[in-house]
Amino acid sequence: MSITAMRQRTYPGSTITFEETLDPGTTYNQYVVSYLSEGNKIFALMSIPFGQRPATGWPVVVFNHGYIPPDVYRTTERYVDYFAAFANAGYITFKSDYRGHGFSEGNPGGAYSSPDYVVDVLNAVASLKAYPDADANRMGMWGHSMGGYITLRAMVIDPSIKAGVIWGGVVASYPDLFTLWWRPREANNDSTITPERRRWRDRMIEDYGTPEENPEFWNAISANSYLADLSGPIQLHHSTTDETVPIAMSDVLYGQILEAGGLVEYYQYIGDDHDITYNLYTALARSVAFFDVWVKGL
Repeated sequence: MSITAMRQRTYPGSTITFEETLDPGTTYNQYVVSYLSEGNKIFALMSIPFGQRPATGWPVVVFNHGYIPPDVYRTTERYVDYFAAFANAGYITFKSDYRGHGFSEGNPGGAYSSPDYVVDVLNAVASLKAYPDADANRMGMWGHSMGGYITLRAMVIDPSIKAGVIWGGVVASYPDLFTLWWRPREANNDSTITPERRRWRDRMIEDYGTPEENPEFWNAISANSYLADLSGPIQLHHSTTDETVPIAMSDVLYGQILEAGGLVEYYQYIGDDHDITYNLYTALARSVAFFDVWVKGL
């Protein structure tokens, strides 16, 4: 779980295997593909733009979805307009299913108590670097909610990710997750806090103590402790009335990145929801424009 330990691991990825050809989008072909992560066959949705491949290959957006119950997750469902925005903008767009989701092999151990989903995404990055039509030097990463957590961690582990965009992200440090998210939700008897989630937190506290008792451990597993090492600029989006992930997380991260000397943009959406539904196309246009500057180099 520690960032230092994750930097010491290897993420070889694999050859990308094309499993199924889907109906094309407006300006791109799309496929169900698979790759390997720690021996698990991981499925993904992949788009490839129409037209002639650029000399160095197509730029890439690695697309990290938020929490969806693994047993109901399907590769081609959810995030359809979000995914299409980047695909239509001339990017290879790649949405990993993560292990245990849909038809992907492996156990869906969760994002916050295990490095597994981050490992799956970093292996996706490696697989894309080896894909002949992708430009290994022009890769960005987008994440929503839990996918924002994955994106932030990936960007302090893998220096090749040129830029990140995070919507409604779970981007607090672990100590702040306790104060901003978990404890308030438990106090309000939030029904989304399952017994399984309580068990892993209780187990970690039993093993390592609370953040107050053992701040060294909790800071070591927090990406926020390593923001000086971010691989590129970040753009944040958050609704002021997000009832799933409090906007305070993005507020704090914005200040932390500035303090660390990083480049960051921050957009707030008044009265919107966790998915930024009412300002969707404005937020997508801002996201594409950000990648065009920092990934495409326009």
